[in-house]
Amino acid sequence: MRIIISLVAAFFMASAANAGTLEDVKARGVLNCIVNTGLPGFSYTDKSGRWKGFDADMCRSLAAAVVGDGEKVKFIPATGKTRFTLLNSKEGDVIFRNTTWTFVRDVDVKLTFLPTTYYDGQGFIIRKSKGVKSAKELDGATVCIQTGTTTELNLADYFRANKISYKPVPIESNEEARKNYLADRCDTYTTDASGLAATRATFDKPDDHLILPEIISKEPLGPVVRHGDDQWADIVRWTVYALIAAEEDGITAANVDKMAMDKSNPNVSRMLGSEGNLGGMLGLDKAWAKRAIKAQGNYAEIFERNVGLKTPVGLARGLNALYTNGGLQYSPPFR
Repeated sequence: MRIIISLVAAFFMASAANAGTLEDVKARGVLNCIVNTGLPGFSYTDKSGRWKGFDADMCRSLAAAVVGDGEKVKFIPATGKTRFTLLNSKEGDVIFRNTTWTFVRDVDVKLTFLPTTYYDGQGFIIRKSKGVKSAKELDGATVCIQTGTTTELNLADYFRANKISYKPVPIESNEEARKNYLADRCDTYTTDASGLAATRATFDKPDDHLILPEIISKEPLGPVVRHGDDQWADIVRWTVYALIAAEEDGITAANVDKMAMDKSNPNVSRMLGSEGNLGGMLGLDKAWAKRAIKAQGNYAEIFERNVGLKTPVGLARGLNALYTNGGLQYSPPFR
């Protein structure tokens, strides 16, 4: 009997240790958001030191939903090696960073992955002067590779499957990879294709560099929280869905107040809090989703402003288009 009681007590103690992120965030009045150390278009600091980018804006949208102000964010830069430690030690409340959802990370590392905000895949960048047109021509190449990432295993698998060899040049951050690549310490750099496009945009002569056509992996990237706090996971999950649903329904940062007054679309009315109380089910108020959308705009606004075709990064929506436009972005109904 004592053994059973002890096991039950241990279970509840462990659950309590993982619970309460919402209360922690509300008490401090600031969201602690883990981001990349610096990736143009996704999370980086401008000349004034302000964090900008797709992932940074996602952090602000979540902060607006939870604490009422999209500027109440403490950005915590992390490498591939440190991001999970920062999250599991509770130094961060959520990861909004180029972090791939995998079986081992989900099940063994005890992380909870939420809706994919960017569907990506691993690629290679190389100088055009090297005359390489395909990743299969990289036999014997030196390759800059970030440690502590899925790209390490993907790279090994790809080269082994194609019976070619390579020499790894280990690095810890995108900026370190950029410097090594430009200094010609590695023939090619491999990471998520979006990261390659973002990095190439910072080069003095971006047209001198080619992103090879092969995409060698699936890299679903999105927010990550700790296991065991279902309420907090629901808040992050449905905040992301609110941004996607807003694009589906034509709700923007500019018109969200007006749309909240329009009762013609019940799904919109429920999401924006003019009918029912979905926010109360999350432990938030009725206007949580409206604030999230007003802070940085809907999914399309965040995408196009930071990494879209009219930006230096120049990414097409592709798989990240709405399902109605041939993509994979899709929100469950707010009901």
